[in-house]
Amino acid sequence: MYEPIRGKSVQRAADDDRDRRPFPHRSREEELDIQLAGHLAALLAVTDELGDDTAAERIARQVARLRGAPPARHAGLTGADPAALHRRAHALAGRALVVAASRADTAAAILAAERMDAHAAALGGKLVGAP
Repeated sequence: MYEPIRGKSVQRAADDDRDRRPFPHRSREEELDIQLAGHLAALLAVTDELGDDTAAERIARQVARLRGAPPARHAGLTGADPAALHRRAHALAGRALVVAASRADTAAAILAAERMDAHAAALGGKLVGAP
């Protein structure tokens, strides 16, 4: 009643192609390192713009540790409102904290939490979504 399939399935052909091409695989830990370094690098850019050199150096050390090289830094100022920069930095530090906690990176988690506190204090505790 039904004819048997005579050719290779599409999925099997795709699997054969995949075996011949080298495909870079990264572990979950490596992916989290990349993500954490990205969040911290973005936080570094905002911190540089706010002019907090001490905090910027601490963040730069963590980025360098994660990436294996010092981060690229620039002095390009956007002229954004300081309150907006503090809100952005608070959000970036929060993202970094979540990733640092998931990869059990105590040093980065402590730094991110401290930066969240510092930016919340700079805003007088008035963050978007806060009561």
